Amino acid sequence: MPRSGRSGEHEDPAAVLAAVADLLAVLHARGQDGAAPAVSPSQLRALLAVEGAEGINLRALGDVLGSRPPSVTRLCDRLEAMGLLTRSPHPLRRREVELRLTPRGRALLDERRAIRLRELSAVLGRMAPGAVDALVAGLTAFREAAEVPSPVDGPPEDTGAAAGETPAPARLADGA
Repeated sequence: MPRSGRSGEHEDPAAVLAAVADLLAVLHARGQDGAAPAVSPSQLRALLAVEGAEGINLRALGDVLGSRPPSVTRLCDRLEAMGLLTRSPHPLRRREVELRLTPRGRALLDERRAIRLRELSAVLGRMAPGAVDALVAGLTAFREAAEVPSPVDGPPEDTGAAAGETPAPARLADGA
């Protein structure tokens, strides 16, 4: 269906993007079964969030994941038992626990990224160079638009972004 303000007679761009997102999820999962240790999607999201905000506490991790404290604690219990995450007391606030990736946790994320890159490169290799250039340009514009807070979100919170840092949830999207 054509959309006003858009050239060509393409499907609804949001519907196309949703279908592509589903395909990307399939490509992302392809080959992940062979990666060790096996982690669930929620465990992977937690590892990515910790990587993006090293030293994050349990409450902040729960906010990023949209999970309640007991669930986050159990999730971290499993990740710690797998040797992917460590919990330690905050140096100044003794009641707070900091979360950090272990070298094994970092290696797992690196391996997952390498698998994803290999799968995506194979698909891009089957595309015409001009189509790849157009895709990159379109995705860059999409990412820039997604990083701008929407008016309904209100003013952005002070998360360190003013100093050039990317907030943890945005980094999560980058690493997933």
